[in-house]
Amino acid sequence: MGFQEWMGDGYHINPLSFVELTAEIELQVEAEDAGERLDAFLADQLDDLSRSRIQKLIGHNQVVLNGKVCSAKKEIVQAGDRIHITIPDAEPLNIQPENISLSILYEDADLLIINKPAGMVVHPSPGHVSGTLVNALLWHCRTESGASTLSGIGGIQRPGIVHRLDKDTTGAIAVAKNDFAHLRLQQQFKEKTARREYLGVVYGAPKTEQGTIEAPIGRHPADRKKMAIVPEAKGGRYAITHWQIQERLGNYTLINFALETGRTHQIRVHTAHIGFPIVGDPDYSSGRSVGVNLPGQALHAWRLRLQHPVSGEQIEAIAPIPSYFSTLLDILRRRALLASR
Repeated sequence: MGFQEWMGDGYHINPLSFVELTAEIELQVEAEDAGERLDAFLADQLDDLSRSRIQKLIGHNQVVLNGKVCSAKKEIVQAGDRIHITIPDAEPLNIQPENISLSILYEDADLLIINKPAGMVVHPSPGHVSGTLVNALLWHCRTESGASTLSGIGGIQRPGIVHRLDKDTTGAIAVAKNDFAHLRLQQQFKEKTARREYLGVVYGAPKTEQGTIEAPIGRHPADRKKMAIVPEAKGGRYAITHWQIQERLGNYTLINFALETGRTHQIRVHTAHIGFPIVGDPDYSSGRSVGVNLPGQALHAWRLRLQHPVSGEQIEAIAPIPSYFSTLLDILRRRALLASR
């Protein structure tokens, strides 16, 4: 979708130091994306950037459309349009390396796959400047002099981060150790050749064994910290989730989810939309309780499959489910057995 390789790598990164990094990105609009607003098109193509950040880049004359500086975020793109974006680093937070233990599923010179625990924020933000995965990665991926060896494409606040998991969603997350790996991995997520599967426990018992949820997701109109089903005409972004039942547990169900897109809170919003919210979800389960103490939603990214960005080898990382998730399943199995007697 609209992503055309530039200089052989998709992105061109200026050879500056980590702190001074500026990304130069070239995109070409394909026929399927013609008619979209410029800011919406860029938000769809560049998952690392929020729509508000993109709008600021447009307003600061950092976006060039067909050779001319474009300052109108509502500009409509057409097939064949070429867009050049300059992305300077945002005002940096004071991010420090922290000696935080990491559960490593795979690691080599180019790629790192972590089994992220519940409660860990992926990257720093004004409310979370320490204890994040990035803080831990800066410690883990450093030279003897203390310099970071991570990819800088995500900026100094998101070094190496190719995709994200919610704070209380556990499981496999890929990290790029250099710019080349970052570009290749990011391209796989864009082209949907990298596959992510999740296990989640939902309230209720779907009638069918499998299905697909296709509904656009956007920022909640009343609560900006949440997402919601929002028509594409009003800013929602195309989202599709495939699901298949793994185990029926009385009035609860263990489901395997396969993401075709990767929108913020996608599985959580989609399951709530069809009436089967994730157990323990503080935002989308309408205050329901399962009677078990959980650190967050019962959602775990259990399998990540991708192509190694350098060797081309197929990599499959399996993240063992956390102990609280296993405990929840055991309790629900016992309840279901007792209810059936």
